[in-house]
Amino acid sequence: MEITEVRVILKDSQDKKLKAYATVTFDNVFVVRDIKVIEGGTGLFIAMPSRKVKHACPKCAFKNELRSKYCNQCAAPLPVEAAPLRPEEMPVSQAEHRDIAHPITQIFREYLQKKVLEVYVQEKAKGNSEPVIE
Repeated sequence: MEITEVRVILKDSQDKKLKAYATVTFDNVFVVRDIKVIEGGTGLFIAMPSRKVKHACPKCAFKNELRSKYCNQCAAPLPVEAAPLRPEEMPVSQAEHRDIAHPITQIFREYLQKKVLEVYVQEKAKGNSEPVIE
């Protein structure tokens, strides 16, 4: 599988960890949007698109976000969870977010990250080289 296009949209805020969003096209037939470019403690990395995990209310079955204290539909108290663990210690069922799409192999993840970060660096250079109008 080849990456045929990468588009990067830079984020304006300089103090935040989120630096950009990317859209990646594979083999000119499949698109993944909302891949995040993040500044971590050891440098830039990508995070795949994800969604918040929800759990059903035991009384009315409405799906509430994880760690909610009361149901947003019927206001019933939701079961109290144990003390939160660090993200790396959480079982998949307790994680707050779950990836919508993600690479299966480390080799493909590294390939995807390399391509996205290359385009990010190019876009950032373009943005910094344009004259600033005051």
